[in-house]
Amino acid sequence: MKTPSRSVLGKDKEIRASHRQDSADLLIFILLLTLTILTIWLFKHRRFRFLHETGLAMIYGLLVGVVLRYGIHVPRDVNNITQSCPVNSSPATLLINVSGKYYEYTLKGEISTIEMDDVPDNEMLRKVTFDPEVFFNILLPPIIFHAGYSLKRRHFFRNMGSILAYAFLGTVLSCFVIGLLMYGCVMLMKQMRQLDGDFFFTDCLFFGAIVSATDPVTVLAIFNELQVDVDLYALLFGESVLNDAVAVVLSSSIVAYQPQGDNSHTFEVMALLKSFGMFLGVFSGSFALGVATGVVTFTKLRDFQLLETALFFLMSWSTFLLAEACGFTGVVAVLFCGITQAHYTFNNLSAESQDRTKQLFELLNFLAENFIFSYMGLTLFTFQSHIFNPMFIVGAFIAMFLGRAANIYPLSFLLNLGRRNKIKSNFQHMMMFAGLRGAMTFALSIRDTATYARQMMFSTTLLLVFFTVWVCGGGTTPMLSCQRIRWVFNMSIAEGSERRSTKQESAWLFRIWYNFDHNYLKPILTHSGPPLTATLPPCCGPLARFLTSQQAYEVRDCTDATGAHTSSGPAYPGATGSDDLDRELTYGDHELVMRGTRLVLPMDDSEPPFTDTHRHLQM
Repeated sequence: MKTPSRSVLGKDKEIRASHRQDSADLLIFILLLTLTILTIWLFKHRRFRFLHETGLAMIYGLLVGVVLRYGIHVPRDVNNITQSCPVNSSPATLLINVSGKYYEYTLKGEISTIEMDDVPDNEMLRKVTFDPEVFFNILLPPIIFHAGYSLKRRHFFRNMGSILAYAFLGTVLSCFVIGLLMYGCVMLMKQMRQLDGDFFFTDCLFFGAIVSATDPVTVLAIFNELQVDVDLYALLFGESVLNDAVAVVLSSSIVAYQPQGDNSHTFEVMALLKSFGMFLGVFSGSFALGVATGVVTFTKLRDFQLLETALFFLMSWSTFLLAEACGFTGVVAVLFCGITQAHYTFNNLSAESQDRTKQLFELLNFLAENFIFSYMGLTLFTFQSHIFNPMFIVGAFIAMFLGRAANIYPLSFLLNLGRRNKIKSNFQHMMMFAGLRGAMTFALSIRDTATYARQMMFSTTLLLVFFTVWVCGGGTTPMLSCQRIRWVFNMSIAEGSERRSTKQESAWLFRIWYNFDHNYLKPILTHSGPPLTATLPPCCGPLARFLTSQQAYEVRDCTDATGAHTSSGPAYPGATGSDDLDRELTYGDHELVMRGTRLVLPMDDSEPPFTDTHRHLQM
């Protein structure tokens, strides 16, 4: 019987050791999340508001990063051999001939001459450093989808014009303001010989795009707990949801800027127009793909709730991957897929699947978000290519605040010219203060750290996120008191005032869309709304009967039996009345209300499902 050679036994030993190391690395992140959850419970029990769970996760990540970087050292392997072999490039794979046997080695990264003696420590730190694609393909989709799936339609559409202005015009304006200011800072650094590598204007614009993505999760959590003005909540949440998508597409368009000629960083009008066309094409294509996927997510498995929930989950996640595979942006696609599924597909799910999907995506959002923030703290010490330049960092902080100011104040002035419900100055100051940076900014900056400029941007971005989450997030409650922004404690009074103002303040464009959606799209795509036999002309009777499901007739009969339309008269045929729109806007979000105690930011505004004007508020 032939015994294994020493090389084979040594290889098996290395594999087992690597497996144990990988398990220990994953255990570190599990323990981080566990510790974060326990501390969140303590903070909620004691009603501490000065630090959000994301800030806690970052602190724990920092502590673990310090231990991994300075407290643990792997013994040096005496069998490691350093050989010099001059080549013109860095191949991804090397075949080494050792005594007639070929061994394959893969490229793991550049090692400086200073770190030659610390290769084992570097290997350990690399193992706790994830591939950036993990963030985009695994951790970001549930966060973005949950934002769209739990979007509160009533307050979003009441402020739709303002939200779109802040998210699109404001993000682009902020990007260019930050980019121009940082370009001036880089030019000054070159004059003072503070740069050790190339840093172009397109790099500055890219930095402006990723820093313009806001994530005020800490502020919104406090807003929800204190029941701050719902319009302020809607403006901040709606802007943060959409401007993440805009920032992703904008950064991709800047990277795609390619003038003709040898110098790819010169200004050229045609290249600029091409990038602008790419921005519009990618965004509109991603939007269309997300909406189409959300619309076609039919489930006929109501009798098998587990299968129904699994199919819904896979269709939702596949939207992100499908968009990325087609050359679009998965963030935009999965966001609008979530919004569309909440509006249409949710109504077709069984009651058990409705609860399951809400709880599933809420859990995934909570875990992914806290994992990213804990990893941010960890990577401050485990990332091996940090470049901290004090001048660039100071310039980035100044540019970030000026870019946020250029987004909020000029646009608020222009929007107030046409708004009936004005955006007050204290709201504007709060929106300026609440422009935190978070998961999207981090994910965009860590996706490419190959060049000197990208490494400096990533290191600076980490500091920006830490400062805004800890300082701005922790100062939310004092800032609310300073700006004298009201806290709503009597929700029944607030509900009554909002219902009275909804009909007058809803966007006229949305009223037109609502009539079309309520009378034609919902009857086709869901079992709610009036049957098509009641809204289509008599000449379309056969088609209407073919497209109308039996459940739609049952829902209509049930609605008529409860007298839902007795106060406003028949809602069909013809256009839907304004009272129906008011009822839809006021009560149409009941299916997205979460029950129980929430550990993560509730994306709704904690409204109860309203079915009776005399029913008490459900907690």
